[in-house]
Amino acid sequence: MATAAKPLKIVFAGTPEIAQVVLAQLVTTEHNIVAVLTKPDSPQGRGQKLTPSLVKQFAQQQQLTVYQPQSLKQDATIIEILKQLQPDIMVVVAYGLILPANVLSIPRLGCINIHVSLLPRFRGAAPINRAILAGDTISGVTLIQMDSGLDTGDILMQQQVLITSHDTAQSLHDKLASLGAKMLLEYLANYAKIQPQPQSQDGVCYAPKIDKSEALINWQEDATIIERKIRGFNPAPGCYSFLEQKLIKFWQAAIGPKTSCEQVGQILQVTREHLIVCCGNSSSLVVQQLQESGKPKQLAANYILGHKTLCGKCFSNTAISN
Repeated sequence: MATAAKPLKIVFAGTPEIAQVVLAQLVTTEHNIVAVLTKPDSPQGRGQKLTPSLVKQFAQQQQLTVYQPQSLKQDATIIEILKQLQPDIMVVVAYGLILPANVLSIPRLGCINIHVSLLPRFRGAAPINRAILAGDTISGVTLIQMDSGLDTGDILMQQQVLITSHDTAQSLHDKLASLGAKMLLEYLANYAKIQPQPQSQDGVCYAPKIDKSEALINWQEDATIIERKIRGFNPAPGCYSFLEQKLIKFWQAAIGPKTSCEQVGQILQVTREHLIVCCGNSSSLVVQQLQESGKPKQLAANYILGHKTLCGKCFSNTAISN
């Protein structure tokens, strides 16, 4: 895809995988990435070892200059650096830090954000997960001209993608990351022709950050809701429950037939391939892939082979034997 006639000086700001995907496409263009901003290294894994973000790792491989301020509000040094760079534009993708007004005003063309929802729906931190949890069948990417609000800026571009009944947070992430990178290159090639449009005030809603407690399965809920949560929390934090004091994570499931049972969470049937679990509203869940704490993910068929007399046992929301 052609780029703008004159290469732009770009500051890129982002942290997780989706930002790395966009940056990987941006480096293939003629534009000059004068700096990359990403969050400071954070503790990861059981050993809590300080680990650089995916954006930092990629940027260093590309020999790009990386800055990791703790805050843009309180770091006068980074503000001065950005001013000296005189960027034409700043591209922001899931950065994780607030951009104050004195940063927003630095680039000649302002700051643009790639947001993975169809704004004004799902402003905020977790639009991919929230779209699946809500049962939405359409999501998309919105490029906005950033202002001081939370994802409230004028819309520059917007495109839709379908959410299938099999999409997880990871698969939807991958679709949206690819689309966002494509849209960014298109915008940079045509920015002078694109007129910002104010966001509608109809349909505004927010996508708050995911809390791990949300991933604990409430078997009183309908299987439709539980199945969405399994997809919406895959790969992180992973939906979970307890069976005989062991934590079990659920990675793939389907909605089963209507049924009747006295206790939700009870394993009603064990086939060669699935566990069928009683849920609220006389619904049932067909468990297809799961993971016992400390062990790798496995198909339910393999789990069944190693666990006898599962039928009649109950999943619970605490690590207490039933």
